[in-house]
Amino acid sequence: MSGPNPENSDLADAPALDVRVSQSEQLVAGYVWDIRRERFTFGDGELVRDYMDHPGAVAVVALDDEDRILMFRQYRHAIAHRDWEIPAGLMDIPGEGGLLTAQRELAEEADLQADHWALLLDLFSSPGGSSEVIRVFLARGFSEVEHDFVRDGEEQELVPEWVPLDEAVAAVLDGRIANAITVSSVLAASASRASGWATLRDPHAPWVARDTVRGERSK
Repeated sequence: MSGPNPENSDLADAPALDVRVSQSEQLVAGYVWDIRRERFTFGDGELVRDYMDHPGAVAVVALDDEDRILMFRQYRHAIAHRDWEIPAGLMDIPGEGGLLTAQRELAEEADLQADHWALLLDLFSSPGGSSEVIRVFLARGFSEVEHDFVRDGEEQELVPEWVPLDEAVAAVLDGRIANAITVSSVLAASASRASGWATLRDPHAPWVARDTVRGERSK
C-alpha cells in the first residue's frame, strides 16, 4: 500500500527550511488554538505574520460494503450552519498519533471500530493563516464498540447517516455540501475508488507536514 509513483517528483509540497523565525509571541491563548505573531527572514528582508497556532486534526472516511459513507450534520457556530461532516477531531492528546486519534474519534462519534485502515490524503486547511494540518483515513469493516466518552455541546445532536458515496459526490459538486474536509475527503475517496484504491497509503506513514509546521500546539 505504497501508493502511485508520480512522474514529476517536484510536484510536492516541501518544508521551507531556509526561512528562519527571529521572534515569536503568543497574542491570544485560546481554548483549542492560539494566535501567534512571528517575525522571520524572507529573501533579503524580514516579514511579520499573525496565524492560528493549531494542534492539527484527523478525519475518517468510513465506507461500508455498499459504498456508503458515514456522515452527519453538526452545528458550527462560526458559520451559523449545520453542515455535513465526516467523523473528525483534534490531535489534542499528547503522544497520540494520527491513526490512534482517528480510531478514537470514530468510536466517540459513531460508536464504531474498523478492521481496515488506510491513509487517504493530507491537507493544509488554510495555509495563509493557520498551522492546521489534517490527515484523512479510509476505514472499512465495522463493528460496534463500547466507550466511556460522553457527547456534549454540539455533539449531543449528532445522528450518523450512511450516504451513498456517489450521492455525496453529487452534493459536493452542485454546492449543497461546502465543509472543506468533507469536500476533499469525498472527492478523494471517489477518485481512489475509480483507481481501484491504488492511491491508498500506509496509515502509519510519516506525517512530515505536522512535524514541521510553525507554532507550539502541534509539538
